[in-house]
Amino acid sequence: MGRIPLNYLANRFFTLFLTVFIAATLIWIIPRLSPINPVDVMLGRMAAGGGSVENSGAILDQLTESFGLNDPWYVQYWLYVTNTLSFDFGISTASFPTPVASMIGAALPWTIGLMLISLIITFIIGNLLGALMVWEHTPRLWKAVIPAAMVFTSIPPILSGLLLMYLFSSQLGWFPLTGAYGLNVEPGWSWGFVTSVLHHGFLPAMSIVVVTFGFWALGMRGLMITVQGEDYTVLAKAKGLRKRYILYKYMIRNAILPQITAFALKIGMLVAGQVLVERIFAYPGMGKLLYDAILDQDFPVIQGVSFVIILMTAVSVFLVDLIYPLIDPRIRHGG
Repeated sequence: MGRIPLNYLANRFFTLFLTVFIAATLIWIIPRLSPINPVDVMLGRMAAGGGSVENSGAILDQLTESFGLNDPWYVQYWLYVTNTLSFDFGISTASFPTPVASMIGAALPWTIGLMLISLIITFIIGNLLGALMVWEHTPRLWKAVIPAAMVFTSIPPILSGLLLMYLFSSQLGWFPLTGAYGLNVEPGWSWGFVTSVLHHGFLPAMSIVVVTFGFWALGMRGLMITVQGEDYTVLAKAKGLRKRYILYKYMIRNAILPQITAFALKIGMLVAGQVLVERIFAYPGMGKLLYDAILDQDFPVIQGVSFVIILMTAVSVFLVDLIYPLIDPRIRHGG
C-alpha cells in the first residue's frame, strides 16, 4: 500500500469538507423556503392543551429573539454554520428546551448498531448470492431459488417489518413487538443487556435485510459476468486450480471493488429507509427521531439529523477511498 501522499490526502480532506459544507448550507436554506414559522408552531402546541396563551405576543417576541430569527439572514447563516460544524444544532422546538445534540447523541448509537448489522448482513449475503447466480458450478436448485427470492426486494421495508411482526411476534411469539431492550433490563455493559438488545433488534434488522439484499445480488451478478470472461480467470481454470479458490480469489475479489463503493454510499440511503422501520418497531434511533420531528415540524431536529446522516455518508466514502489499495493492490493513491 505504501504511504499516502500528502497532496492526495489534502485533496480528499478538502472534498470531504466541501461536501459537508454545501450539504449544511442546503439544510439551512430548504427549511427557510417553508412558510411555516417554528415559533408559531411552538405557540400552537402550547395552546393546544389549554386554549389561548396569556401574553402570547411577548412570548412570541422572546422566542423569536432567543432563536435569532430577528437577525439578518447572513448573521443567522454564519451562526448556523459555526454552530453546526461544532455539532451545536440548537434547541428542539418540540421538546423545548432540550438541546438537539443530546437528542441525536441518545439516538445515534441505536441507529449505527442497527444500520451496521443490517448493512453488513445484506452486503455479505447479497454479494455471495449474486456470485453464485453466475458461477457455473452452482447447483441448479440454488440458481432457481435465488432469483425467486428477489421478489422480496420489491416490498417496502415498512411492509416487510409488519409481515415479520405478524409472523414472529404475534403468531409465534419468538421476538418482542417493539422497543430496543426489555423493560426489566438495566442498560449497561452486561450480557443480559446485550442479549436483550440483540433479541429486540433482530426483526428491525431482518425487515431491512429482506428487502435490500437484492440490490447487492443484482450488482454482483453483473460484475461477475464481466469478470468470468477475463484472461486471468481463464488462465486460472487452465492451471487446474480449485473451483472455490478461483471463485473467491480471482472472481469475487476482482468484482467486489465497485460494491465497496456502493457500501459507503448506501449508508445514507439505508438510514432514510430505516425511518419507518424504526417507527413501527418503536426503535429509539435516528429514523424515529426524524419521523417524530417531521410530524412536530421541529426544524432544528430535522436539520441536525439530516446533517449527521450526510456527514456519516461523506466520511464513509472518504474512508473507503483511503482503503482501496488494501482491497485491490493495482490501485495506488493519486494514481
